[in-house]
Formats: sequence, C-alpha cells, structure tokens
Amino acid sequence: MRQLNKWENSLFLLGGLLMVVGSGAYVLLQSWAPTVFCVGCILFVAMQLRQKYSGSNVAIRRLRRMLMLSDVFFLAAGFLMVANQNNFLGLDQLTYIKYVHNNWVVVLLVAAILQLYASHRIANELEKEAKKR
Repeated sequence: MRQLNKWENSLFLLGGLLMVVGSGAYVLLQSWAPTVFCVGCILFVAMQLRQKYSGSNVAIRRLRRMLMLSDVFFLAAGFLMVANQNNFLGLDQLTYIKYVHNNWVVVLLVAAILQLYASHRIANELEKEAKKR
C-alpha cells in the first residue's frame, strides 16, 4: 500500500479534523459548518484516493473498494448537509422532509462504519502479507 508523505498525511488528518469540527458545529446550528465539513471531506477523500494498492491480494482490493464507497458516502453527506441548511434543490416541503431533512447524519454514519471496518481489516491484511514475506 502506498504510504502518504508528510504533507499528504497532514492534509489527510486536517481533512478528518475539519469533518469532525463541521459535523459538530452543524449540530450546534452554526451556519459555516457545512462549508467546513465539505472542505474537510474533499481533503480527506483526495488524500485517501492517493493511497494506492498495487499488490495482488484480493481481500485488500475488495476493502479498498469499500473505502472508495465510504468516500462517496462522505461526499453525499456533505451534499445533504448543504441541502439541509437551505432547500436549494427546490423540493416541496413533504419531499424535502422525507428525503433530505437531517438524512446527512445517516449517510455519515454509514460512511464512518464502512471506513472503520475497512481500515481495520486492511491493516490486518497488510500485516498478514508482511509476515508471509
């Protein structure tokens, strides 16, 4: 697995921190929270996509696809957070409440669970692979 350099790792951590700050601030009804979350999300996803796996382990390849799926969910959570703040999609009230209102939390939870599971499993698989060598 390609390791990030010092700057990329710093951007990766900064992105994760901004995502946490943005989601926490949104709960506290801060108007700037979706912007902070989306910036953090873009940093986090971009740096995670720079980590490539060039090996032949099928399990790690599958887990990398799970990480990419969680990245899509993180981006969707940011979109839903912005859409939740102001109904810029132009939906009527019932449709807005049914499909958009606070659903960013569910999408963020699914993304975080996928991220935790896949990250933990990738570390274990890489450790197994290193022991075989």
